[in-house]
Amino acid sequence: MRKPALIHPWLSEKELEEWVRKAQSCQEYQKRVAIWMTRTGPFPAHRVASLLVVSKQAVWLWVSQYNRLGPDGLQRRGRGGRRRAYLSLTQEATLLERLQRRAREGEGPKAREVQEEVSRVTRRQVSISYIYRLFDRIGWRKLGTRVRRPKVSLDH
Repeated sequence: MRKPALIHPWLSEKELEEWVRKAQSCQEYQKRVAIWMTRTGPFPAHRVASLLVVSKQAVWLWVSQYNRLGPDGLQRRGRGGRRRAYLSLTQEATLLERLQRRAREGEGPKAREVQEEVSRVTRRQVSISYIYRLFDRIGWRKLGTRVRRPKVSLDH
């Protein structure tokens, strides 16, 4: 079994207790309590993990982040986000506003027209599926009249 982790003294005992109390969310509180338990216990990571119902790896990660960056090290952002977006959120909002304005005037834009416009703005070729996902984000769906086949008999 490993020894309990050593916590760098970024904060005094009183400051650490106050820091734990000021947590804004449950996840933030959980991380701070793990640091506090590891320092004041000293509890090994597997014990802290079982008491907080998290994985042992999570406790080691939090201790490492705290030791390297101090209290602010635990406030890192998650892994989600728009990494491969063609347009920034402001560019996309501007484009969508123009599209919705055209739609209110009765000129519903077609996906191919929007694809050409996005390709022109981004200076790269975008797929039609990107345009349909863009439409989906604003609640549009593919609407239009269904074309009948001319040779279908309606006398059945």
